[in-house]
Amino acid sequence: MQIIDTVPFFLENYQPSISFLKEYYKRNPYIFHEYFSYHCKDTEERHNSSIEKYQDSWSSIQRVHEMIKPIIQEVVQAYEEAYGVIFPVEVNLIVGGYGSNAYTHRQIIPNITFALERLSPDCHHLKTIVAHEFGHATQNILTDKTIMNWERVNWSSPMTWLNQEGAATHFSQIIVPGLHPSVYFSFDNHGCEWLEFAQKNEDEILLAFANDYNSLPSQTIFSEWFSINGGKKFGYSRFGYYLAHLFFQDQVKMLGERDAITAWKDDDFIKKAETWVRQRSGIRNNHLELM
Repeated sequence: MQIIDTVPFFLENYQPSISFLKEYYKRNPYIFHEYFSYHCKDTEERHNSSIEKYQDSWSSIQRVHEMIKPIIQEVVQAYEEAYGVIFPVEVNLIVGGYGSNAYTHRQIIPNITFALERLSPDCHHLKTIVAHEFGHATQNILTDKTIMNWERVNWSSPMTWLNQEGAATHFSQIIVPGLHPSVYFSFDNHGCEWLEFAQKNEDEILLAFANDYNSLPSQTIFSEWFSINGGKKFGYSRFGYYLAHLFFQDQVKMLGERDAITAWKDDDFIKKAETWVRQRSGIRNNHLELM
């Protein structure tokens, strides 16, 4: 594992100007190409908005920067001890434009990026989001050791997303145990109301997701159910993560943890996941149509 830390240049040379930001991005072209392609708008309006916010985030960015490397090492060691995995990846530390807080890159064994301006400086919160992202890598590494044809994975299917996010949430609960359940979804102290609503309205949420899956294109489903900018149906975004947790825990109960982690290698995985959605939501038609 190699940590690529772009943050010292930002902190030591920062000027509140778009020209400085462009120079910073230019110094790390591969990292920011991925970031602006999938995780943040690369517009003058967004950059100006970021400049207005950095002053309020400055002390938090500094604190997160001080803490995150030891936390990454601690989490990596915990994964090695629990699951025997080694991470042959690059881990990028950046100051972004208030887009995604952290993500894995679009690779089979994925690199990982953390955007420090979006991370909580609480050590438990940091450990949880680090464990979540390394959980994605762990699932891929363990699956890659099986008979897995990665070319057959339907990366644009919401069933695949349920599997991936459910697995990452599961891993974070194993690696960083004992926190309030909402922290594993929000990575801060502001998720209690979100989780309470999800639990109280679980049946309605499941049914709404099933209906959307049966009638809407995948990108629309992603925007509503998995993006922080969604949440038009219930007033809260990212309920796909809650459903992913339900799905994966049911997989663990049925298959055992190790087989649940690698279940997406099976040719009929999508159909089985659709059956789970249908049964948990109470839909009585024969099947859900794959969008």
